[in-house]
Amino acid sequence: MSGAGTTSEKIPVRVYGGPTALFEYGGLRFVTDPTFDPPGEYPMPLPGDHKLVKTDPSPVTAAGLGRVDAVLLSHDEHDDNLDNAGRALLAEVPVVFTTESGAGRLGGNARGLAFWQTSELERPDGGTVTVTGVPARHGPVGCEPITGDVIGFMLTSDDLPSIYVSGDNAALEHVKEIAERFAPVDTAILFLGGARMPFAFDGALLTLDSALGAEAAKTLGARRVVPAHYDSWAHFQEGHGEIQAAFTEAGLADRLDFAR
Repeated sequence: MSGAGTTSEKIPVRVYGGPTALFEYGGLRFVTDPTFDPPGEYPMPLPGDHKLVKTDPSPVTAAGLGRVDAVLLSHDEHDDNLDNAGRALLAEVPVVFTTESGAGRLGGNARGLAFWQTSELERPDGGTVTVTGVPARHGPVGCEPITGDVIGFMLTSDDLPSIYVSGDNAALEHVKEIAERFAPVDTAILFLGGARMPFAFDGALLTLDSALGAEAAKTLGARRVVPAHYDSWAHFQEGHGEIQAAFTEAGLADRLDFAR
């Protein structure tokens, strides 16, 4: 479903730490999971003294991004995907795509998407961008009552290469479903980092780790992989070095673009 004859075009992407990336597509500017707060701790709504810890400052402020036409929010319930400054940004953009449950909590300009549901945005130069909600699961099978709903996104347009945003997905079976409909994918923004917490699901993965990310890239036939969501927070188990090593071992090092 990539635009025919357009795969040589490189969509501009910039990753700003954690899950936050900015890319331009069809003359529109999209931001993923906005997080701009300084380092600090966020209590988790679970029994016990559990916290999310942000370790590094964001290299940009929300205002420093310039115009934002849409936010792609994989989920609204975790501070490492939507922090205080990120929430403030939401009210300033025309539309926020997110889960159906998240849209109910956020209200206003939030537009909930079910898996495989589509929504269209008008391009400034004519034509449309189609945003498709795609499956994601934030942990092992059955995790949803604890981790909540999460969604990924596929963006397509008739004359543009496709772009996939995984969100906090740990399920390769969902990647295979997405590939069946959309492969080959031109740019895949993969949330990696191998997030785990020892008190949650016996330490099972909450997001893809580096090796699974490389496997996902192969499954999608991704021509470019932009890693995100692997730094700036204490619960990430793998970073730049592990991602580079895993993709090199898989013969995919030439597809990596850290986009910093």
